[in-house]
Amino acid sequence: MTARRKASLVLALGIAPLALTGLTASPAASHGSMLDPVSRISACFAEGPESPDSAACKALVAAGGTQPLYDWNEVNIGDADGRHRQIIPDGQLCSVGRAKYKGLDAPRTDWPSTQLTSGKNTFRWRATAPHKGTLELYVTKDGYDPSKPLKWSDLEAQPFAKATNPPLVNGSFVFDGTIPAKSGRHLVYSILQRSDSPEAFYTCSDVVFGSDTGAPGAPVAEAPTEKEIKQGAGNSSVDHNGHGGDTPAEVKANAQHAAHQGGAKAIGTKSEGNAPVANGGGAPQPVAQGDNLAETGGDNNTMYVAIGGAAALALGAAVMFGSARRRAGGRG
Repeated sequence: MTARRKASLVLALGIAPLALTGLTASPAASHGSMLDPVSRISACFAEGPESPDSAACKALVAAGGTQPLYDWNEVNIGDADGRHRQIIPDGQLCSVGRAKYKGLDAPRTDWPSTQLTSGKNTFRWRATAPHKGTLELYVTKDGYDPSKPLKWSDLEAQPFAKATNPPLVNGSFVFDGTIPAKSGRHLVYSILQRSDSPEAFYTCSDVVFGSDTGAPGAPVAEAPTEKEIKQGAGNSSVDHNGHGGDTPAEVKANAQHAAHQGGAKAIGTKSEGNAPVANGGGAPQPVAQGDNLAETGGDNNTMYVAIGGAAALALGAAVMFGSARRRAGGRG
């Protein structure tokens, strides 16, 4: 083999992995949920997706299978862009209109709940892949009836807590808010609207003010442990890939969202990428400041890398093919 042919082969083999790297760049996904007060989906995930304990969580699995619980941290809308009330129908606030999570919308008085007190409280939103954005918490109005489907009009008009780029402490966004005087069973609704993407995340947390749980035998909600968050719970043989069980329309929306986002870049913290929680996705590194968050979106460099990678791959293939032809021709 001549020196020129050796150089051509090395070039082709060397640039192919770079091309493939550019083509497979993907944005971060699976971002988090409220842990204090515990969201419905977090509580059911903590009970164990394959065999939950409470009647409400069993009903959730009966309605949509176990996959939604393994995907507890991605109750999202990729292109929300602040249009929450316009695009989420009444009665579907907890599932955000996604069929996959329809079990979360079940109106019942025995969802696992968190005890709260009116006044100043500290809240915690577990971020499995933290991003810049604004968190808002709403509480239901006096007279809220948990046995009826949740409507936008059931929530107070203004959030009782709002935090932009809150500090990340031990893997969670931590921030304060003052809850107005409430008693009995209520619901706290959270919205995390990212500022680096139109994507938004949502949670429903059942809460009780005072000693009344709202239903005989209603369980206390427990947040998933760090071990469960990092390693997942239940039968790992199930296909838990962060977006499993989505409808064809949701799969298409997620693909469009991923294409819109571009590549992921981190500022002062690790981003998990698409590591599925049920298969051992690691927690992000703790950071002290709210602006040390992962950003995914708006980086056009990813597109150029992909285009350049594709061109390099094509060039490498052409060099290899041309070299093989010349070699075969010389033998003839």
